[in-house]
Amino acid sequence: VLGPATGSSAEPVKIRLAWIAPISNWGSLLLEKKELAKHLGQSYQLEPVRYAGTPQMITALANGELEVANLAFSTLPIAIQNANLDDLRVIADEFQDGVPGYYSQEYMVLADGPIKKVEDLKGKVVAINAAGSAVDVATRTMLRRHGLEDKRDYVMIEAPLPAMRAVLAEKKADLVPTVPPFAFDPALRKIASPLFTNRDVGGVMQLLIWCARQSFIDKNRAAMLDFMEDSVRITSWF
Repeated sequence: VLGPATGSSAEPVKIRLAWIAPISNWGSLLLEKKELAKHLGQSYQLEPVRYAGTPQMITALANGELEVANLAFSTLPIAIQNANLDDLRVIADEFQDGVPGYYSQEYMVLADGPIKKVEDLKGKVVAINAAGSAVDVATRTMLRRHGLEDKRDYVMIEAPLPAMRAVLAEKKADLVPTVPPFAFDPALRKIASPLFTNRDVGGVMQLLIWCARQSFIDKNRAAMLDFMEDSVRITSWF
């Protein structure tokens, strides 16, 4: 009798899970079906935390302010090489982009504007969500293929993903990235058209992955297994 009572007195492990865009990232959805999370509140507590982009998650991981980050292909190597997080481990695939038959992130311009091809962006303003993000890398890659370089041929600004429609409509930028659910906004689709997509940039790409530090996994392995079990159950329901 005393054994289980002693074990149950342990505080649930806090797991802060990063997300950027609602619906696009699982961190925004898991607690919508928390009744399926059998271990929630027992072995772990889940706290979804929103970030403007994946680069900010690197600092949070380094400072112990985040347990699970959904890093991009562009920020995982930065975290390891630049921030020295060499104990970082990939624990799950969040989503791929460019898969045939599925939505691919669009980079949009005004439908009635002067930008009809990538070369037309010379001398223009390009928006991204965060420097070093997957959006940033994809944008620079596509523009570089067409002979355009940041600062030399165009100006790059940062803006939150939910604000991209306003940024484009108010002509604060000539090219903006869009992700679900904001990409499906009828007001955006009315004024904008895609110039290119992530599929055009790199085909099928592993865009986002869940990462956690080995030290945290080792210390809280049982709780992490419970969290992953609940996450799989919830994503299967969706």
